[in-house]
Amino acid sequence: MTGSADSPTFTLAYVPGVMPAKWVGIWNERRPDVPLTLLQITAGEAPDVLREGRADAGLVRLPVDRTVFSAIPLYTETTVVVVPKDHLVTAADEVTLADLADEVVFHPLDDVLGWEQPPGEPGFERPATTENAVELVAAGVGILYVPQSLARLHHRKDVTYRPVTDAPQSSVALSWPEEATTDLVEDFIGIVRGRTVNSTRGRRPQPEADKTPGKAARQTGGRAAGQSSGKAAGQAGGKAAGRTGGKGRAGAAKSGGTRRTGRPRRRS
Repeated sequence: MTGSADSPTFTLAYVPGVMPAKWVGIWNERRPDVPLTLLQITAGEAPDVLREGRADAGLVRLPVDRTVFSAIPLYTETTVVVVPKDHLVTAADEVTLADLADEVVFHPLDDVLGWEQPPGEPGFERPATTENAVELVAAGVGILYVPQSLARLHHRKDVTYRPVTDAPQSSVALSWPEEATTDLVEDFIGIVRGRTVNSTRGRRPQPEADKTPGKAARQTGGRAAGQSSGKAAGQAGGKAAGRTGGKGRAGAAKSGGTRRTGRPRRRS
């Protein structure tokens, strides 16, 4: 955690296009004792920010280095093409890469779609940021492929966008250093996974025996008591049966002893 032991805090990093407000609201309801701080970073900064502990977890774009970071994929975005508002493709609801094969395409240095070079004619430069690329699109000198959230983030009145059905897509995930999986990180995992407040606040469940020792003890005691009662009842029943059987044999012997079976007396 980024705070001290006496006053813990939780810092959540997030990259452009991601909207963390929903999860932050749930955190504030469930953990009012732990303030949550938001830290906006670029996609390229995310690995260093998490590795250096400047944030406890981050809403980042995949892929991440799985030898260092854990990640829970949250959703995958639609890829769109950003074009001038009077571009011909605006007549369609969606387009394909083939429809734009002859266009000049800008490939910003902070691209998150992961391709070496987008299809089409390369732009005369690689803009430093997506925002710079959108400005070039607005000038009418090319087009740009981005996740839909980034098109909305950098929206301008002189540009628009359309979904591209066969372009690579970008996925957003919750990520954190594997070796720094704290209780607060587990709490936030529970929130993004939609767990309720009663489901151990999102933390890993404990083994059944650890969670209900009283119940286990009662069950063990009950079994022991039942076994002892059954054994005692069996022993008592056996003794009673033995005594009853003994009396029966004694009675039979006594009764048999009073009977005389000598020869009949001769009449004179």
